[in-house]
Amino acid sequence: MIAVLALIAGVVLGVVLNPTVPDALQPYLPIAVVAALDAVFGGLRAKLDGIFDDKQFVISFISNVLVAAFIVYLGDKLGVGGQLSIGVVVVLGVRIFGNVAAIRRRLFKA
Repeated sequence: MIAVLALIAGVVLGVVLNPTVPDALQPYLPIAVVAALDAVFGGLRAKLDGIFDDKQFVISFISNVLVAAFIVYLGDKLGVGGQLSIGVVVVLGVRIFGNVAAIRRRLFKA
């Protein structure tokens, strides 16, 4: 329940304050969001399977975002930022869809 309230408070603050992202960080934001979504769906799957661990979730969340951002940064420095960004999105997308499929099977027994 606290997580839901925190999510609602974060959305309201985001709408009211209308934060901006510096130009230098804009390439990393979409990748960070996809990495965070991967951790969230993985955590939801673990919760439904009864193996959720809050410490592991926080570590997974932070490490996913940092590793994905580092890969995009490295790609920018090597001059192949677009290709590595696409690779990160594809890999995390596959993980997200796998977790969503497992959640769907668990909830709907289908």
